[in-house]
Amino acid sequence: MALRTAARIDANQPAIVAALRGIGASVLHLHQLKNCFDLLVGYRGRTFLMEVKDPAQPPSKRQLTEGEAQFKAQWRGSTYHVVHSVDEALGIVTASGP
Repeated sequence: MALRTAARIDANQPAIVAALRGIGASVLHLHQLKNCFDLLVGYRGRTFLMEVKDPAQPPSKRQLTEGEAQFKAQWRGSTYHVVHSVDEALGIVTASGP
């Protein structure tokens, strides 16, 4: 995967990261990796892949890029989640799992 030097983050990403860390999750930023997801989250022995999309953006800006969609389609590990809010992200990591 190539590294992007000017990778931007969605406006809601800092609040999502702060909330996840606030409940004790580990969060690794991966938005600089081209065609990858934004956040790798570890919580209570489980791993979550999260792509953050800002609901304040128009629908065209909230779509996965071609590279993100291809990565998601080819990924064979933990579920790839697209999140739009703090509540959505927290709900994913705190839901009962396998």
